[in-house]
This record gives sequence, C-alpha cells and structure tokens, in this order.
Amino acid sequence: MSNKEALRELQLRLASRLQAAREQPREAGWLAVECGSAGLLLPLGQAGEIQSASVVTPVPHAVPWLAGVANVRGQLHAVLDLAVFLGLREPQPGAAPRTGGQLVVLNQSMRVNCALLIDRLAGLRDSEQLQRLPEGDTPRPAFAPRQWRGAQDRVWDELDLSALVHDPLFLDVAA
Repeated sequence: MSNKEALRELQLRLASRLQAAREQPREAGWLAVECGSAGLLLPLGQAGEIQSASVVTPVPHAVPWLAGVANVRGQLHAVLDLAVFLGLREPQPGAAPRTGGQLVVLNQSMRVNCALLIDRLAGLRDSEQLQRLPEGDTPRPAFAPRQWRGAQDRVWDELDLSALVHDPLFLDVAA
C-alpha cells in the first residue's frame, strides 16, 4: 500500500470516528494533533473536516503564520500555519510553501472560513484517557486554557478554537 493510500485510509477512519464522536454525548472530546514538537487538543465541536494540505496557495505580503488560502468545497479558507502562529516553528520567509501536513477546517458554526495547517493527526482523545494538569504560575493565552497528561506521559495543550479566532493576533490579519 502506498503512503498516499495509507494516508487516505487514515483520513477516512478519522472522519468516521469524528462523526461517531459528534453523535455520542461525551464529557469532552478532542482531535489530537501535532505541530512542531507540541501535542495539541482541538475540541471536536469546533473542528470540522480534515483534508490534505496539498493545495495551499500562498498569499504575498501576508503575516508569517498565514500559509495561504485553500479551496474547501468551493469556498476559500485562510490557512493558518498553527506551529508558526504558536511560536513552535520559525516562519521561512521567501521559501517555497511548506508541503505536507493536514488541514483541519474549522466548524461552520464558528462562521470563520479558516483551516489550521498541522503536521500530523494523532487520533481522538477524551477525558477518560487524559489527566488534567494543575495550573502553573506561568500565564497562558485565553485560547490555551489547560494542559493534560496522556499515555507515555505526553503533555497535551488544549486549544479553544473559538477563543483563538478572537485573539488579537489572529484578528490582526483582517486589519
């Protein structure tokens, strides 16, 4: 099986699990993704579909974390390079657009045509698989309210995508 077929199969499995997860009431449910070296938890209710990031058109003179735009079901979506936005990876000015990765399209209910460019999908998580970490002394952004510990002592940062799209840095792209 080729890598492309394996990736497509993984996308289909995750899409069906996402749909099943949305239909089942849960205390909390997240799509686990990796950006740079960080593990991130995106709320299932705020995440939409997952697509390959193969067709992202760069936007000249944009903020460094705006990877470009992508056509998602006939609508243009801004593509936010999540690792660059969060400071996990340096932007590469003047370089060709980053290839690879996945797009997590924000749920339509958020009324923002935006997709997040991530490095890798890591599956689904719920509160039964994770232990909430106590709050530390370091202030956290409003869009990253808490941390969780999962299998193999992996620390995951929870992201509130609704708060993320209302963050002043995110809103700066519209100015």
